[in-house]
Amino acid sequence: MGQTVDREQTCDQPDHCATPSPLIAGAEEAVSASTTERPVHLAVLLEDGETALAARVNLIHAARRSIDVQTYIWEQDDAGNLVLDELIKAARRGVQVRILADQLFSFRDATLLARLARASDNMQIRLYNPTFQSARTPPLEFAAGILCCFYKFNQRMHNKLFLVDSLVGITGGRNYEDRYFDWDGSFDYIDRDVMVGGPVAQSMAASFNLFWEHPRSVPLTHLRDVNRAITSDDEGQLRWTPPIYENPARVTRLLQESDDKDWLDTHIARDALRMNRVEYQSDLPGKTEEPKLREARALTRHLMGLMRNARTEIVLQTPYLVLSKPARKVFKDIHDRAQPPRVIVSTNSLASTDAFAVYAMSYKHRKRYLDSYGFEIYEMKPHPVSSDGDTADGAASAPPPYLATMGSGSGSGGRDRRTETLSAPSESSGLLAAGRRSRRGARNRPAPLLTEGVRIGLHAKSIVIDDTFAMVGSHNFDPRSDHYNTESGVIIYDKRFADRLRQSIMQDTGPDRAWVIGPREKTLGVLSQINEAIGNVSERLPFFDLWPFRYATSYDLKPGCIPMRWTDEKFFECYTPVGDFPEVDVSLKLIYTRMITAFGSSAAGIL
Repeated sequence: MGQTVDREQTCDQPDHCATPSPLIAGAEEAVSASTTERPVHLAVLLEDGETALAARVNLIHAARRSIDVQTYIWEQDDAGNLVLDELIKAARRGVQVRILADQLFSFRDATLLARLARASDNMQIRLYNPTFQSARTPPLEFAAGILCCFYKFNQRMHNKLFLVDSLVGITGGRNYEDRYFDWDGSFDYIDRDVMVGGPVAQSMAASFNLFWEHPRSVPLTHLRDVNRAITSDDEGQLRWTPPIYENPARVTRLLQESDDKDWLDTHIARDALRMNRVEYQSDLPGKTEEPKLREARALTRHLMGLMRNARTEIVLQTPYLVLSKPARKVFKDIHDRAQPPRVIVSTNSLASTDAFAVYAMSYKHRKRYLDSYGFEIYEMKPHPVSSDGDTADGAASAPPPYLATMGSGSGSGGRDRRTETLSAPSESSGLLAAGRRSRRGARNRPAPLLTEGVRIGLHAKSIVIDDTFAMVGSHNFDPRSDHYNTESGVIIYDKRFADRLRQSIMQDTGPDRAWVIGPREKTLGVLSQINEAIGNVSERLPFFDLWPFRYATSYDLKPGCIPMRWTDEKFFECYTPVGDFPEVDVSLKLIYTRMITAFGSSAAGIL
């Protein structure tokens, strides 16, 4: 293969023709100002999808030495192809490019990977954990992977990292697919990254290198189907050619924005905060090989400790409200305190999620979440709007007064979620959806809705504790993230940053964006008590409970009322119950049947 690699060089300058970037300049200034005792960092939240994509493209153009990319999903749509093409251009001007992607959810096209293997001497790609040494996992191999080597097959690399020159890094929830960057015309995600420049980038580089050198990270030429495509092709047939985009005008606009200093200053650089203490935490590769090793679950262990020490408030945003046993114990212990911290949870509704089976587990344990842990749960509406009635592609609304008790940030915190054309599959939560994809070509299908328009789902994974420190990363706060997938994230100890992140999450809990989950009003006296007692027993069953009369349901704020917590004595005067699955165009019988099926065919670890 060495004789067929494209050795095109487009630059002979020492800096590899890197373009000036305010993002790189800020990171360099932070490193220069740092000392061993007092490091300096610049950090900025990337809330808007297109801005997050433009930041990546700008950093690719500005790279002088290296670009390392680690991801869970890489799709061949406009966003995925744009980043690939820009990375190849960077490699051809002399930048060392490395891509590490989880095999089960990335590329899956041996011919494409053969072209990438030949694209440049300076570009290397490895796939993480290919169970049968192939890029693609057909249905029979998927089933065999579960039967022969479940723990290895079930352990996936869920980390997300974009690192340039070991100087500035981006981490968070986004994969390389249109819907993570607000480019899908049917289903876009509310997601979040954080970009950090400074000494912590060295920790990011060390983590990436650990994964890159791990035996589960396999070079393309060691994959049977890719190597077969490389060796059987005639000379020149696998040369990389620029992508043909579904929406070329949008791609052109983004490329212009990514190189426009004024645009970058307005949308990114001016919101950067200068701070000292920043940590990058990552689990070890091959997490299930030594699950009792403390370092193997570094991020999970750290998060549990932070939550356990919370004093006044935990604000949590997660797409999947399914808690592991250690997390359940933490929340039960802190709720049993004489003065427990407030726990606010922003998560998906059935109408906004693309993971039906996972939602079933969350739905099953609503009473536990409300009564045993004291959660205030806000489930995302599929078509969230701002307070002035605009759709989600407009400016974000301010959090309602009752949510602002811990202070609000001065940063923008808002999102400009553009909703344009195109449709693409979305990230799943585990192997169950992966199996569906291998059979039907789609990882998961959301429930049909009664309303039209671009559906918005929540994918951000963030937490703010005591309004003083915050985490943005890939951890879903669920059993898969705790025990199976490797995860990563940035923990920032800075009140200003925590304020901004808290404000952003709170915007997604407002009445125009989310339904409140609360107990049903007890209007039947003794019958209500009997119903609750039977429901308590049913909830503890190991499978989906069959009792049809639920303890909790979804509520909408009545016109003219002021938002309040579900524990407020006037809650039922100001909120209207809207059913357990509002806006979902499926019969209750079918929904319950699918939930029962989900519990009969899977478990939390697989989900």
